[in-house]
Amino acid sequence: MADTETDLQDALEKKKKRTFRKYTYRGVDLDQLLDMSNEQLMPLFSCRVRRRFTRGLKRKPMALIKRLRKAKKNAPALEKPECIKTHLRDMVIVPEMIGSIVGVYNGKTYNQVEIKPEMIGHYLAEFSITYKPVKHGRPGIGATHSSRFIPLK
Repeated sequence: MADTETDLQDALEKKKKRTFRKYTYRGVDLDQLLDMSNEQLMPLFSCRVRRRFTRGLKRKPMALIKRLRKAKKNAPALEKPECIKTHLRDMVIVPEMIGSIVGVYNGKTYNQVEIKPEMIGHYLAEFSITYKPVKHGRPGIGATHSSRFIPLK
């Protein structure tokens, strides 16, 4: 009787201690990604992103990374940093940006995007949609050929 109770308690403790899968990007775990330089990261990225990095990061993307670093540094421990607004939709997400909050401009407003490890190698634009998806309702006049015919009493 006592054995079954202890087994039950052990099972409950294990259930409480959920083990999370360690995140890896193309076989490299997150801690190693954060230690890598841009040149070391390049072979892991897709060809379009590699080309972008070989041509060099310009002034604006570097300024965004600097602002994100500063916001992270100024944030209190265990809290999210303040949102940094940007128009740079073509900015590639690098491991250094993880945990930051970026306001990505969609042409009208800034959509807040929290950078997560799964976003590495994608563009900021992919997480800020520029159009309002269509919500199809009832078809209006002129929607089909049959709606052209209007009887003349």
